[in-house]
Amino acid sequence: MIQKTYFKTKDYCKVKFSFAGENAETVEILGLNSDWENSVVMSKKKDGSFTCDVSLPKNSQHEFKYLVNANEWLNEPEADGLNANVYGGSNSVITL
Repeated sequence: MIQKTYFKTKDYCKVKFSFAGENAETVEILGLNSDWENSVVMSKKKDGSFTCDVSLPKNSQHEFKYLVNANEWLNEPEADGLNANVYGGSNSVITL
């Protein structure tokens, strides 16, 4: 799930990512700001879900994927869209 919070006086948007996956021990987000090497590590909550807050520039678009348990790549079902990637799959897209 993605929640966007816009601020009138700021040039960024606070984006809250939430992920609930069965048997997930770790979840990371890769690709934000075109950074596929440095992940954003999501925090595990007591109910087993994962969350994190990321500030992203307004009027921008970002491709990303979740990396679950360091070996499974998943898209965000509630993303603003999907873009094809070079591996024959797709990446989630968020538009701000």
